[in-house]
Amino acid sequence: MAAITMRLPVARKAVVPSAPRGGEKHLVAPGDTITTDTGYMRGHGTYVEEEKLIASVAGAVERVNKLVCVKALKTRYNGEVGDIVVGRITEVQQKRWKVETNSRLDSVLLLSSMNLPGGELRRRSAEDELAMRDYLQEGDLISAEVQSVFSDGAVSLHTRSLKYGKLGQGVLVQVSPSLVKRQKTHFHDLPCGASVILGNNGFIWIYPTPEQKDEEAGGFTTNLEPVPLSDREVISRLRNCVVALVTQQLMLFDTSILYCYEASLPHQIKDILKPEVMEEIVLETRQRLLDLEG
Repeated sequence: MAAITMRLPVARKAVVPSAPRGGEKHLVAPGDTITTDTGYMRGHGTYVEEEKLIASVAGAVERVNKLVCVKALKTRYNGEVGDIVVGRITEVQQKRWKVETNSRLDSVLLLSSMNLPGGELRRRSAEDELAMRDYLQEGDLISAEVQSVFSDGAVSLHTRSLKYGKLGQGVLVQVSPSLVKRQKTHFHDLPCGASVILGNNGFIWIYPTPEQKDEEAGGFTTNLEPVPLSDREVISRLRNCVVALVTQQLMLFDTSILYCYEASLPHQIKDILKPEVMEEIVLETRQRLLDLEG
């Protein structure tokens, strides 16, 4: 006779309410009046009607001096110069690769915008163009930086630094770009034994921390040796923690992921995705973050 798992509801832990730094966010739905003051400038996600500034999307109101815009809660990635992104190669074209980066249009990685293997600095030749599939082919995952944004919203990428390039073994988690917190660095080596790349485009890459940085390869050699079980368990736990944080709409950055990982340690990896366990560990994470801010 097969065993049946029964899960009963339990009382929630009380969370001490604490206002975040900078006050509560002003959330609006489409059609809500943001302000009737005519001194404000209209930004993205707003329109003017009868001298009132009205929201056209659901999201949080952001004010920069006199400019008012609404940042949508669920949206495709809108590229900004300097953003760190994780993408997947979808097509190899003449002197360029097409990259899927969760935006409305495919991004472009030019052959001239990347390091050659070994970090050589020279003009790209016809031989380089013929060898493009040896560097990157369809289905490969890469980390890159946004170099420029075209007028139609398409993004041009570059991988000229040795920290960017082809990604090896790991786990990709896709989340909403609005849940990834902007920081100075999006490459984090966590003390639990794994590393994470928090792409501004909502692609999160979790991988085992390399023992030594291989700077001679120019970001094109991938380590295909078997990953130890302990590392795979850490990566799986981190992946489930990211899913839990996203389900509970908590911002993703290195501290929130680490706190969630530590809160999940008493539970088995597969149990983290159970609704009540997910709620419990995210509540504990949220409380620790509030204590840290306070």
